[in-house]
Amino acid sequence: MNKPSFDPYVELLLASREHSLTSYASMLADFAEWVRTDVDSQAAYTDRYAPPILETYDRNGAVVNRIVLNSRYEEQHAEVYRRGIIGLPYSEGAPHLLTFTMGYLLAQADISLHCPVTLTGAVAYVLGYHAPQDVRARYLQDVVRMDGLAKTGGTWATEQHGGSDVGATTTRATRADGHFRLHGLKWFTSNTNSGLALATARPDGAPAGSEGLGLYLVPSHLEDGSPNFYRIRRLKEKLGTKGLPTGEIELEGALAIEVAPPPYGLKMMMEALEYSRIHNAVGAAGIQRRALREALEWAKSRRAFGKTLIEFPMVQDQLLSMRVRYEACTLLAFEAAIAFDEALADPERRAWLRIATALAKYLSAEDAIYSTRSALELLGGNGYTRDFATERVLRDAQVLTVWEGPANIQALELLRMLSAKYAGAKLYEARMRTVLNSMPDDLSELRPMLTARLREDLRAIEQVGSSKQHAERYARKLLHRLSQSLAFALMCELASKAEDGTSLHCALTTLRYFEEIEPPAIGAENEKVRSHSIELLEEVQLLQVSNLPAVSGAVQS
Repeated sequence: MNKPSFDPYVELLLASREHSLTSYASMLADFAEWVRTDVDSQAAYTDRYAPPILETYDRNGAVVNRIVLNSRYEEQHAEVYRRGIIGLPYSEGAPHLLTFTMGYLLAQADISLHCPVTLTGAVAYVLGYHAPQDVRARYLQDVVRMDGLAKTGGTWATEQHGGSDVGATTTRATRADGHFRLHGLKWFTSNTNSGLALATARPDGAPAGSEGLGLYLVPSHLEDGSPNFYRIRRLKEKLGTKGLPTGEIELEGALAIEVAPPPYGLKMMMEALEYSRIHNAVGAAGIQRRALREALEWAKSRRAFGKTLIEFPMVQDQLLSMRVRYEACTLLAFEAAIAFDEALADPERRAWLRIATALAKYLSAEDAIYSTRSALELLGGNGYTRDFATERVLRDAQVLTVWEGPANIQALELLRMLSAKYAGAKLYEARMRTVLNSMPDDLSELRPMLTARLREDLRAIEQVGSSKQHAERYARKLLHRLSQSLAFALMCELASKAEDGTSLHCALTTLRYFEEIEPPAIGAENEKVRSHSIELLEEVQLLQVSNLPAVSGAVQS
């Protein structure tokens, strides 16, 4: 009897690096099937017919801050927590990698459901690992319970005037009766109807800038069940993620519990955002997988000019481009996800976690847009209509570049980590050389490619770090280059570790990805890859590859 499979490629990468999810394979397969069927159906329905609506006041004029969700979304929102997507790491010590893997699967159907999960996980992480003991004891269980009654989370940092400049926060925190009262306007609050939210605010008398910020936990309701003192001004009308309520919240003396006083408030919020960035990365990889499957199934069944679309070389090449970018971004996202658990066990790994997260968040979001646009293009006019998932997936993917810091913010984080203080350049070089030193002779064609990329990466790091002017001008270009180089290295690593036929698949897709990041001259493409395009696109070959060439023919000159 075959073991249940939840995702052939992710199973392959986990088998090569991380075995902690082995005991959860059946659960993940069941979760993937639920996502593929029930969640996907709900996501299409909610997006098209039943997005959330706001009821600010009841019929008597009292503030209720009620967001009305359709029953299918609401039931699945409870069910996803019942299945342990947040609770399992706290109830039975499962690795957080399990949560990130479930997020990868969930995003393939519904980003509007994955976002609240991300925020709830971020709140749980801060409460579980960083909050004072009394706050943890009182509130952690509310967000990690698995009985279908979990409260969901939110992170309220963005303000109208500041955007990503959280240090410019104007929300005030005033001490009163052993608690704090918050006054101000939070401009973007995803999962606006969360039960517990983390909010940045400046206590009276605290200095300006990020050093003056504290972090506070804001419950949606008080102990007596009455609404807390804030008002949801309106819900945003957005391009995508229609099922996710995103609103503006006016804090009108909202009761709050201190989680971290100045100067630690922003640092603590960044812990939450870092967690969310990993979810953003795995979610973007999931979106790419969905786009690829939609495009591939269409290309295999659609006929034009007497052939199926997949028989045309240009279509094969476009699908291969989507395939190898998906593989690269998945490896990059899971590099960050694995590093998250490693950093919890060993704080020395935190610097690498931050580097990997910045690179993964950036590249996966960029390529999610590329892949969803490519899928829509392959479907043509049909893909532009609501009769097909591609238009919704494309709209939803657009937010991934914005959530938890756009590319420029990730570039600044990378610059920070590459500085001498964190020795990030040495960490990056060491990770790349670990891959190089482990590559077998069978991958001799790939080794000089990776060696050349690393040589130019180090030169670029030195150049960007040579002056403040260079740093400000080239940081984003450096982010782009290093993210692709690390992704390429991780593909080489997987090809080195994979066994039997899967190693051949990985070697060939790695060669093809190199052509994405170092485009050859027209006519100089690797024909060994293209001659096996259709086989590489079929995921079944990750389980049993039988008709790819021998190792020497696949990857050696």
